[in-house]
Amino acid sequence: MLYTQQVIDAVRQHSLEMDKHRSIPKEVLDFIYDERLFHLFVPDELEGRMTDLPEAARVFQSCSRIDGNLGWMVTIGAGGGFFAALLEQGVSREIFGKRDAVIAGSGMPTGTARRVEGGYRVSGKWKYCSGSTYATTFTANAVIESENETAKASESAIAAEAQEIRAFAFQPEQIRILPDWNAFGLRATASHTMVAEDIFVPDNRTFLFHEMKSYEQEAIYRYPFLPFAQVSFAAVALGIAEHFLEAAEALANAKGSETYVMNKLKEHSGFLRDSEGNFYATVEDSWQELLQEGELSGEAEAAVTAASIRAVNTARACGQTLFPLLGLAAAMEDSEVNRCWRDLQTACSHSLLRSYS
Repeated sequence: MLYTQQVIDAVRQHSLEMDKHRSIPKEVLDFIYDERLFHLFVPDELEGRMTDLPEAARVFQSCSRIDGNLGWMVTIGAGGGFFAALLEQGVSREIFGKRDAVIAGSGMPTGTARRVEGGYRVSGKWKYCSGSTYATTFTANAVIESENETAKASESAIAAEAQEIRAFAFQPEQIRILPDWNAFGLRATASHTMVAEDIFVPDNRTFLFHEMKSYEQEAIYRYPFLPFAQVSFAAVALGIAEHFLEAAEALANAKGSETYVMNKLKEHSGFLRDSEGNFYATVEDSWQELLQEGELSGEAEAAVTAASIRAVNTARACGQTLFPLLGLAAAMEDSEVNRCWRDLQTACSHSLLRSYS
């Protein structure tokens, strides 16, 4: 998916403001709402625009090429659409069936919950909840406490690992936000910490990731979540790297940089195109296997993970290799290439994208 230069310019005019003030202006959020970009994995009957994974990845890449903050917000916000299949249809309609619906939350089980009549009481603190300042629903995972605290204290480490982990969907007024996202890149994503303090959540707003309750006919919900997330984040990295290369080339041309620098720019542009081609070919193959077989094989999952990490490593290398060659002008925080470089390094730091081989 390619946006017109008019759309690109309209969003990028806010990029410096977003980076400086660490917030998203209304105009950018309205663009997301109008395009229904938070609803790429929401069923059509819930005001969604259900999209297959290869096409959605191209949307994430295109948005990230416009601005890293935009791409990250759209990618994280769209991913929340997965939960529509894990909740009862009436609850999904309540959560997703409106123009500005978007989920912020965390997959880390850093909360606890205890069973009470009609639901659970949940407490916890969860970091890196992107979109926290405009989310209409918050989700988080919590460990279900044993009813017998004495028995719980004597459980072995193996038994503790086997404890039930359940996800919870909170109303915004139930959550307190700690504004602690002070990363040097993706500054406007509002990836703050969320806190719940003994909050009641009814049974119908809790769910398990392996238990589908509705919309089973939608193929995207059968795609394994780990490779889905890796594909999504790799697309973000590719898009930000594209923008970085554009900004780097513009700066190099303006400065009349040496032939060595221009050759390096050309070389890494080629690396990125090759990696992008391999990435999308692998994602397309996996999607076709899902449609034909109803599930992904272990081999297909491994191939998607490998292609995603290769794409991220290639994108990261663009910044690591070229940024030091661009001089002091690139070191200025308010320069376009500097913002792209910081966003790229931050996006590529996600735990699902690390590779030690």
